Amino acid sequence: MIPWGGVTCCLSAAALYLLGRSSGRDAEVLKTVTRVSQLKELAQLLELDSSKLLPFIVAVSGRVGSETPIKCEHSGIRGVIVEETAEQHFLKHNETGSWVQDSALMLSMSKEVPWFLDDGTSRVNVVGARGATGFALTVGSEVFEESGRSLVRGTLDYLQGLKMLGVKRIERVLPTGMPLTIVGEAVKDDIGDLRIQKPERGPFYVSPKSLDQLISNLGKWSRWYKYASMGLTVFGVFLITKHVIDSVLERRRRRELQKRVLDAAAKRAERESEGISIGESYSTYWLHWL
Repeated sequence: MIPWGGVTCCLSAAALYLLGRSSGRDAEVLKTVTRVSQLKELAQLLELDSSKLLPFIVAVSGRVGSETPIKCEHSGIRGVIVEETAEQHFLKHNETGSWVQDSALMLSMSKEVPWFLDDGTSRVNVVGARGATGFALTVGSEVFEESGRSLVRGTLDYLQGLKMLGVKRIERVLPTGMPLTIVGEAVKDDIGDLRIQKPERGPFYVSPKSLDQLISNLGKWSRWYKYASMGLTVFGVFLITKHVIDSVLERRRRRELQKRVLDAAAKRAERESEGISIGESYSTYWLHWL
């Protein structure tokens, strides 16, 4: 039989090793990007780099801003990206007849307005941030609205095997004024404004962490993946080796048992043969005497 436990450990170790290498490469790539200390310098740096064929990857920092921010309905926070979800929570009968809690998505909406980073010296537009690594929205509000207790509705739900509990509404938002670090390609759009976007080749990060923190975290994950890979490799090799040794010992025991059975059968056949010979001699003796 194939030692699936050991094989699985080794395959997992290989996957973790590849993840570790990938994280290590990403950290090295981030070390090579151009750091822009002030956004007012970005236009000049872009002009100096315009003759190169490769995308101009930069790391910029600033605060989120917009000319037309969205005001969240429940929290009142102003943001540039707002996502709202509504989940219906209820109890339902399971196969054993008891009530278990469950939920169903009722609503999922997303809004985004043009926005930029501003560090006080200048601003740069940001495009496609939701597809960047490290991008996350903060929870602006989380409200649970209990269902009405009308007798008719409650009776109908009960007949369907349901008990409505209420609706949970969550607003997630990228608020204005939030400090961000963005690593991406710096370009000029059709009207000459600067923007940061996802490059065809290269890193694209949107994170509240600084560039040094991003590099440090990637390095830590790279080391963790490699250590975990080594541990799983050792354990996988141990399981495979143990399986091989057990198989060898099992085959040896079977051969020894087979040999003992054959030896015992041979001895029994020999004893039976000797018994027949003695019996024939005894019979011959009495026949001759008679």
